Amino acid sequence: MATVRAVLASVHGVGKIEAGLSDYYIVDEIQGTYRGMMIAIAPEYWSVFTDFSLEQLADTLQYLAAKVRLSSFLKFPRASKKKKDPPQYDPRHPHISTAKLLTQTKKSP
Repeated sequence: MATVRAVLASVHGVGKIEAGLSDYYIVDEIQGTYRGMMIAIAPEYWSVFTDFSLEQLADTLQYLAAKVRLSSFLKFPRASKKKKDPPQYDPRHPHISTAKLLTQTKKSP
């Protein structure tokens, strides 16, 4: 995850990544894509990456990071809570606590 965030920050800028990128959406995308790629692409095709130098791997990751649409992975901050109206007191139906009801039933035979 740190590598993904670092590569995205190097391409799109640290501010964009730190401010609004959701780790949840990134991980969800990686998990889904990984499962599909493991089914569709045979393991021998992945062996090309084992021979990459660090520079080649970094270049490849940056090339791929440039194609990422960050708008798909933005955080959605929670809206502020709405205030609830206080309950209306109705003298015809007064509240009786459960504890009071239980003590009354225990006292009566």
